[in-house]
Amino acid sequence: MISFLIFLGVFLFMECVTWMTHKYIMHGLMWYFHADHHQPKYANIFERNDIFFVIFAVPSIVLFYFGVQGGMNYLFFIGLGITFYGLCYFTIHDVLIHQRFKWFKNTNNKYLIGLRKAHKIHHKHLGKQHGECFGMLFVPFKYYNM
Repeated sequence: MISFLIFLGVFLFMECVTWMTHKYIMHGLMWYFHADHHQPKYANIFERNDIFFVIFAVPSIVLFYFGVQGGMNYLFFIGLGITFYGLCYFTIHDVLIHQRFKWFKNTNNKYLIGLRKAHKIHHKHLGKQHGECFGMLFVPFKYYNM
């Protein structure tokens, strides 16, 4: 039970980490890597922005490694929470919203439509200033009723 609570707590906490990273790092110090994500798309499937996948994967890998040393411990479940959040982020952001992979073309789900609308508002700003809606899985309720 404690393992599941650790996993769930980390998963939920990752939304806060994502929001702060997106607002202050991606739209700040590391804008060079994130800028191409806010520009019109070209034929290339990869973006410089994809480096953030690696940045978030490294702590998960390290936590998995140390989490299985001498039997499974809490570090494994922290890594699992980060990894599962990353999988959800990939599915929502890259598959559903940006259609980098054409797996889900249409949805009538109000939650998913709200996520799309909030992300569209985020991308209306092509520069790093004046951004809004920096989270991914939790967005303001106003976007569900637009």
